Amino acid sequence: MATEGKNLSTYDKNKIPNAKEFRFGIVVSEWNDNITENLCKGAMEVLLENDVLERKIVRWNVPGSFELIYGCKKMAESYDMLDAIIAIGSVIEGETKHFDFVCQAVSQGVKDLNVQGDIPVIFCVLTDQNMQQALDRSGGRHGNKGAEAAVAAIKMAQLRKDSRI
Repeated sequence: MATEGKNLSTYDKNKIPNAKEFRFGIVVSEWNDNITENLCKGAMEVLLENDVLERKIVRWNVPGSFELIYGCKKMAESYDMLDAIIAIGSVIEGETKHFDFVCQAVSQGVKDLNVQGDIPVIFCVLTDQNMQQALDRSGGRHGNKGAEAAVAAIKMAQLRKDSRI
């Protein structure tokens, strides 16, 4: 595995745009909440470290990863002043094809939101084969994908701002 033993969530704060004026949404799946809460914590920490005020962060919960699409869509419609939205979920492979259907639908749904909407939606949905892989990527030995998603959200918020000028 290319990521074996590597924490991929470190970043150079000097290479991140100033996020002080940006507003962010976070939509969090309640399914596998031990994973999604860690991802949300990582995202929040990065946003706050980069001068985003807590009052400029909106969080909604949805039942599962499949519902992230609708949650992000409705959040974008309800809060058009947001600069980016992070979709946080965790799907762990089981014995049926449910995993494949959910992963495909969520990734396509987030893609569709980005193509059709004006607010960038960041895909922070872990699609792991087992719980250990999810733990490793939600604050474990491979870092926190929530933190990485927040960095991406800041960069995309800046891109959105720059493209409007």
